[in-house]
Amino acid sequence: MTLFLREYARTSREVGAIAPSGPRLGRALTRYVIPSPGSARAVLEVGPGTGAVTRHIAGSLGRLDTLDLVEANPRFVDLLQGAYGNDPRLQFRTGLVQDHELGSYDTIVCGLPFANFDAPTTADIFDRLLGALRPGGTLSFFGYVGGARVRRTFTGRAGREHVLDGQNTLRRILERHTFRTELVLGNLPPARVHHLAPVSAPAHPA
Repeated sequence: MTLFLREYARTSREVGAIAPSGPRLGRALTRYVIPSPGSARAVLEVGPGTGAVTRHIAGSLGRLDTLDLVEANPRFVDLLQGAYGNDPRLQFRTGLVQDHELGSYDTIVCGLPFANFDAPTTADIFDRLLGALRPGGTLSFFGYVGGARVRRTFTGRAGREHVLDGQNTLRRILERHTFRTELVLGNLPPARVHHLAPVSAPAHPA
């Protein structure tokens, strides 16, 4: 927690949260990381931070499954490698997700702070993530309840326009791709988890 708070103070635009995701949020985000007996799954986590959600994903992986982790903060990458570096199923990538060539995945879990991003960045990231999903695949991410409103309140005019443009872009993406949304009250702060698919609902059961 100390490292998380220190990195939030230093790079709040990239970290975007004051605390790691709680257990209830972690379970909601990983709802579609569903075991597939007899076939290998490929999972991607973007913005794993200190690994609060990674623990849920890693615990559900089968022997042949893989998990790619893309994290912009090198200090968090060091922490993740210390915790999971001996697991051959996990691969670690440092840097922005936009800077990496992605593979194809059954499930993507994203912890990026989209309330902090401008419209072009938001659109680019979602294009990349949705485009990396295999048929029937899912993308899950979250946003804090009231997070965008708080940012609009405590920024100047240019900052408010930046937030509004980003939120309008995000709203259009959600309208097109969301098949389920969950409200997680038992998290600090409360959050909404959005589950997306490229065009229609996933093949996995709810």
